[in-house]
Amino acid sequence: MRTEETPYVYVRDLVTSVGLVLLIALILFGVSGVWPPLVAVESGSMEPHMQRGDMVFVVEQDRFVGDGYIEGTGIVTYETGAESGYTSFGNPGDVIIFRPGGSEVRTPVIHRAHFWVERGENWIATKADPMLTNGRSCSQLSTCPAPYAGFVTYGDANTGYDQTGAGADTSIVKPAWIEGKAKYRVPWLGHIRLTVDETFATADLAGAAPSGPVPVLGVVAPSGLVLIGLRRTRRQ
Repeated sequence: MRTEETPYVYVRDLVTSVGLVLLIALILFGVSGVWPPLVAVESGSMEPHMQRGDMVFVVEQDRFVGDGYIEGTGIVTYETGAESGYTSFGNPGDVIIFRPGGSEVRTPVIHRAHFWVERGENWIATKADPMLTNGRSCSQLSTCPAPYAGFVTYGDANTGYDQTGAGADTSIVKPAWIEGKAKYRVPWLGHIRLTVDETFATADLAGAAPSGPVPVLGVVAPSGLVLIGLRRTRRQ
């Protein structure tokens, strides 16, 4: 353990580094309750409160619960947060990370939970801000009346609710689809994950690497900071 012979020094440093990575992983997981506990923001839909390339620390939805949470979820919506005074990332309510449509293969979305709807509710009439409905009525939407209970979500920098859009990410968000809620952000560090993804994507196009998801379970930044379980999340 104390020898200074070169081979043993290398092995000792490697074992120490692996041990440090595991220790950080255990601490992060213990506080967060989810894995991976870090996400890299891929788009600017949450500006100015989150920027592309930010690293965000995620916790289970039933941890660090604020006043006015929706019973059975641990999530405070924009609507209830405005009443209780609970804020997160510059606005009332929690910012959640969820799987669009419940998909296990699509990139998770990071957006604010704006309000809760009950099954059969005409939420366009009862709760929606007319400025955020993209000019669409309840009869024009597959999400209204609500086919089941869940959350209507919104990116702070966007011009309409996710559920009034025309894309594939318009489903009412079921609590079971929520992977966690955003708690803290660190500017710029998420660019590490995004750069890795872009590098591999370029290699895929050139036929230099197999296609498919790129798992990044431990990336060492030039500064020596170890990022455990860093993945990407987005919303356009």
